[in-house]
Amino acid sequence: MDAVILVTGGAGFIGSHLCEYLLKKEFKVICADNLSTGSEKNIKHLKNNKNFKFLKKDVREDLGINEKIDYIFDLASRASPKDFRTYPIDILTTNGFGVYNLLRVAEKNNAKFLFSSTSEVYGDPKEHPQKETYWGNVNPVGIRSCYDEAKRFAEAMVMAFVRERNLDARIIRIFNTYGPRLNEYDGRVVSNFITQALKNEPITVYGNGTQTRSFCYVSDMVEGIYKAMMTGEKGDIYNLGNEEEYKILDIAKIIKNLTNSDSEIVFKDLPEDDPKIRKPDISKARKYLGWEPKVKLEEGLERTIEYFKKEI
Repeated sequence: MDAVILVTGGAGFIGSHLCEYLLKKEFKVICADNLSTGSEKNIKHLKNNKNFKFLKKDVREDLGINEKIDYIFDLASRASPKDFRTYPIDILTTNGFGVYNLLRVAEKNNAKFLFSSTSEVYGDPKEHPQKETYWGNVNPVGIRSCYDEAKRFAEAMVMAFVRERNLDARIIRIFNTYGPRLNEYDGRVVSNFITQALKNEPITVYGNGTQTRSFCYVSDMVEGIYKAMMTGEKGDIYNLGNEEEYKILDIAKIIKNLTNSDSEIVFKDLPEDDPKIRKPDISKARKYLGWEPKVKLEEGLERTIEYFKKEI
């Protein structure tokens, strides 16, 4: 296809899979990433493709792209809980100045725009499962606020461009996603547990392990992101995630079993403002995008474990 797509955060976990997916559909893909959390190894296999271009750029600065852009997928942001304490200003400005810059680029090019938000905008939810209409329960000054509120602010800015500038933009809220290329040291549940299990180190469960999460395999997530851009309505918001809900302790036990690990499961204090429950209502995506996850948890975990065995 002749269409040119800009993917910011394209060397990251989900972004690199999205670039790969778009190239298979024969789009021309410009991948922009400052490599703060992304890695060139995630896109190394794409660099020989004539339709792929990598720019080591920061979305808060001028990207220097002169060609016409038709679509912008914005996935640029630190998302690891470990980074919330270390890089809060970086997270806030990426989702502030960075999103503003990209919205201006979309406006200049008359491009369709997709902003990747997060289930974290729902905070520690009092509604379960969470629908797109839920406003959330977020601590605006807590340790996680740099991410939660940055994404909430960015959503507000996207909608301002839709209403005031008539920009063709939509928002997705990504729930827990896992799969190959997930950074083994990013502090998330699946990467933590697999890394610890493969090394036969203690598997650390925070709290008593009864808090819940829903895990979506990355290929399903990428398909949902694509459908949200191509068939989603201007100004609309879509939850993307898996509706199957698991206790964190059960995930630890499944991963220990799949890795044949000798690791002991140990318990540590629950981090501040850590959500107790998390499960998406994806009925809107199912109805309007024709999307729902297909990969079952154990199948996805087995694929992810095989990847981690090569990396560790």
